[in-house]
Amino acid sequence: MNYDVIIIGSGPGGYVSAIRASQLKLKVAVVEKENLGGICLNWGCIPTKSLLKSAQIFEYAKHAADYGISIQDGVKPDFNAIMKRSRDVAGNMSKGIQFLFKKNKVELILGFGKLAGKNKVEVTCNSGEKTIYTAKHIIIATGARSRELPNLLQNGQNIIGYRQALTLEKQPGSMVVVGSGAIGSEFACFYKSIGTDVTLIEFMPTLIPNEDEEVARQLERSFKKMKMKVYTNSSVYRVDVSDKKCNVFIKTKKGEEVIETDIVLSAVGIAPNTEGIGLEETGVITENNLVKVDECYKTNVEGIYAIGDIIKSPALAHVASAEGIICVEKIAGLNPEPVNYGNIPGCIYTNPEISSVGLTENGAKEAGYDIKVGKFPYSANGKASASGQKDGFVKLIFDAKNDKLLGAHMIGENVTEMISELVIAKKLGITSNELLKIIHPHPTMSEATVEAAAAALGKAIHM
Repeated sequence: MNYDVIIIGSGPGGYVSAIRASQLKLKVAVVEKENLGGICLNWGCIPTKSLLKSAQIFEYAKHAADYGISIQDGVKPDFNAIMKRSRDVAGNMSKGIQFLFKKNKVELILGFGKLAGKNKVEVTCNSGEKTIYTAKHIIIATGARSRELPNLLQNGQNIIGYRQALTLEKQPGSMVVVGSGAIGSEFACFYKSIGTDVTLIEFMPTLIPNEDEEVARQLERSFKKMKMKVYTNSSVYRVDVSDKKCNVFIKTKKGEEVIETDIVLSAVGIAPNTEGIGLEETGVITENNLVKVDECYKTNVEGIYAIGDIIKSPALAHVASAEGIICVEKIAGLNPEPVNYGNIPGCIYTNPEISSVGLTENGAKEAGYDIKVGKFPYSANGKASASGQKDGFVKLIFDAKNDKLLGAHMIGENVTEMISELVIAKKLGITSNELLKIIHPHPTMSEATVEAAAAALGKAIHM
């Protein structure tokens, strides 16, 4: 069968591309080997947030007395119920995409898709039968998987990746999490919150290495406040598995240590799914296993495009969706605005939450900017105090020459919902003086944003 567009992969890049292509009156099909929604909806963004919400509710219940509420018989987490809820949420989201596909007349082709020559996609179904489909345009959106280190190979039982961490049959008594990026930090936070003894190990000098250094230090303090063991400047060089226990050998600043644990969670990043999908045979150029594309995601081969985690851009669901929309709009003959990769929001859903956009303080200095920095603590924010969530701050970085926002970095309750305002501010070139004049509702945590702008100008009222 012939299509205008065939998309290989149904994650946030693939399914959003398909729906937008259909809106633009293109005949479109999506090839998916597993579940609609890809890793994000089924094994990443959505189910992990369900787990973290359960952990948050448990934390509130444990500290109910702090809010003047008495819980007579105490509270405890039901691990299996938490896991089931997470899987149910993911399943419902996946069904939602099925509905959207039917509504928008997007055809779903189940099976493993690969390039099979000019304008051709070969799909292998579960029975092994192969079918060739043709399309004028083919978009590869195959996403990524958990990366493995040679000395930390996953066995799916004692040494696991994020998929197994979402489907464990029983709560481990102890866990070592290797890697403190978004995936590692979120799982460490979840498991520690429900009572697992967690040790978090990071190779770099700070946790969440891509975030602002002050934010990283605050997260480490918050994790240690939870009684989580945190190692930075440390690496795992061997794991021995015996008697259903793991002995994790690590090199630290102080020497070598051995940690005994039930489970090791490897969260050392992701690897793009670019193998075995016909790139080499079709002549598509890759570099470091990533597909090379132009600003509208066209590869060097006519009619073939790539988006999401398999290209050199931030491996984030919302980025893949934006790339997919631009790609199909260009295919349809429109003139979409390219993605500004310097203005992409990032969020980590730990407790406290983290969000950011633009340059860090060190990044701005390294780029040669003369900067002014405004920082406002949650401890001075009325809503944060009323909520009992006073750990955190908002930090804004401005160009001292033209007063425009260069970066925003937040840690604290609700900051993942607050970052969009600053993404808009940065896109529009808003200055600290202009931000200061935007009246924010009281009491809200968002007031910390305007107070940080005021602090950059030496005009902060509440500190």
